[in-house]
Amino acid sequence: MKVLLTGGCGYIGSHVAVVLMSAGHEVVIVDDLSNSHRDVVGRIADIAGQLPVFYQGDVGDVALVRDVIRRHQIDSVIHLAGFKSVGESVQLPLKYYQNNVCGTLGLLQAMEAESVPRLVFSSSATIYGDPQYLPVDEAHPQRVINAYGRSKLHIEGMLQDISASRPSLGVVCLRYFNPVGAHGSGLIGEYPRGTPNNLMPYVVQVASGEREVLNVFGGDYPTPDGTGVRDYIHVMDLAEGHLAALNFLSSNSGWHAFNLGTGRGFSVLEMIRAFEKESGHTVPYRITARREGDVACSYADVQAAARGLNWKATRALEDMCSSAWRFQSRLSTGGRSPAD
Repeated sequence: MKVLLTGGCGYIGSHVAVVLMSAGHEVVIVDDLSNSHRDVVGRIADIAGQLPVFYQGDVGDVALVRDVIRRHQIDSVIHLAGFKSVGESVQLPLKYYQNNVCGTLGLLQAMEAESVPRLVFSSSATIYGDPQYLPVDEAHPQRVINAYGRSKLHIEGMLQDISASRPSLGVVCLRYFNPVGAHGSGLIGEYPRGTPNNLMPYVVQVASGEREVLNVFGGDYPTPDGTGVRDYIHVMDLAEGHLAALNFLSSNSGWHAFNLGTGRGFSVLEMIRAFEKESGHTVPYRITARREGDVACSYADVQAAARGLNWKATRALEDMCSSAWRFQSRLSTGGRSPAD
């Protein structure tokens, strides 16, 4: 397939690009580099053995996206371009609606104008809100508690409406749990601009001495050790889930949603201990106040993805931690640090 990959220079997008190209698909990336690095395109090529086509631009730019679709005869889109910080979304909700919702609207207008028949959308388990039961399946009530999750839920609703109006359109919404880790080469991984919003990149930066201490948001949750419990999934398993979704759409139309997770939860303190063991470095931390928009515990029911996509996560927590440290170690020793 000829795949337009939005946000393809980002953390998840770069791993998806590698998996797609390794499977023989042609990849065209559109990324505005607002939270990613231009150098990642070369890193993808180092791993995949060929250079993906790259355009720097806004996915909401209808004219740009239509031109890219026509020029490269795009037949499928994987849409990962979006802001993703829960905490920031609570403080700056308009930023999230403008970028996530309006950007997706522009992409969908371009796809409709050019009759692109397949879309895999990067959704989120945050649409479920504070879980009423565990594990969380796809039928769980959707009760979002932050603007990030609400932006994803709005987009899912848009996609349901559009797919109902276009019977030939196939849409898969992949509801991510918590991606961590890096490619085994150490060439690509999570390297956000500024202060990390996710746990693992902050952990590795503290371990490497780049940051002094890890803030653990909340130590009084109703969990075994008081810290939040999440379903952490290796980013390569997640990337392979996108390939499985694309394969699914080769023979299915309509709207579909699947959780992508491992089906098991780990607490923040468990993650810290596992990382310390794999890296051999201590991670100083301090317990601080809960972060607005967070929940105590969330992990996935993954049976639907196993049945529908013939996919399941296979990589262990140890590999998540060791691969993240391998990536950080390359950066710390001057191994082609991402650049603008």
